Amino acid sequence: MGRFEYATVEWLWDSGGLRADLPGGATKKAQGEYSAVVQLLGELGREGWEVASCVASANWLFWTLKRNA
Repeated sequence: MGRFEYATVEWLWDSGGLRADLPGGATKKAQGEYSAVVQLLGELGREGWEVASCVASANWLFWTLKRNA
């Protein structure tokens, strides 16, 4: 079986707050609308991350990402 590590991305779309929490306590923050989400997810994808799941409620979207450890 493969081993994975996980990260999360949270977007509060009404305020534009975007935050990725990565293993080891590292964070990436951005501010903006849809293009900022695409840019951050693209950057994380180039680092090997892929979206494993997404949930949403009201003004909030939350993604769980995984990559091979």
